Amino acid sequence: MRILIVEDDKLLGDGLVRYLQQAGYVTEIATSGTEADAVLANEEYDLVILDIGLPGMDGFEVLRRLRRRQRYVPVLVLTARDTLDDRVHGLNLGADDYLVKPFALLELEARIRAVVRRGQASNGNRIVHGPLVVDTGARRAWLDDIPLRLTAREWNVLEFLILREGKMVSKDQIVSAISSSDDEISQNSVEVHISRLRAKLEPAGLKIHSIRGFGYYLDLKASTPG
Repeated sequence: MRILIVEDDKLLGDGLVRYLQQAGYVTEIATSGTEADAVLANEEYDLVILDIGLPGMDGFEVLRRLRRRQRYVPVLVLTARDTLDDRVHGLNLGADDYLVKPFALLELEARIRAVVRRGQASNGNRIVHGPLVVDTGARRAWLDDIPLRLTAREWNVLEFLILREGKMVSKDQIVSAISSSDDEISQNSVEVHISRLRAKLEPAGLKIHSIRGFGYYLDLKASTPG
């Protein structure tokens, strides 16, 4: 499981990294809200442990931006702020749990397991084709049970194609579907994301076909023997 720890206290952050790595987790750390926001816009994690009092951008704003991008990842808020208003605000923004400092490491690990279990329990949005599993609710994908590392835009393109499996979609349709008012992408960008997806999917027998002048379609049947 891949965890992002967002904590500006170096002593605490390093301690959490060591403890969770010893417990078998893959951990990375961001030391400011601005850094965390940039990382979360492009990387996929199984869990975010998020401090609130951060330099650059506070944790509430990081959480708000994460949820606004409609990318679900469980978030465990870890903070010294213990007022009811702060807890309610964090939960209303989409936090999955709230742990107040100081805390016991065993409790933190128990909270991590509980938060991740709750996220995995909601699997009604999963699409399974051969070695590929896509969870459109959690916005995550796996190949042969290994998490598929995708940027936000790669995920958007893959989701658009897999929901239209076998149907031709044009570059214009992809651009229209995955662009936002403040983040419009170009047709050239679509070609780049398609190329990167091909590199990640084709070793497992999954093909993204292109027909000049028409567009692309995802062929998942190629992954089925026979």
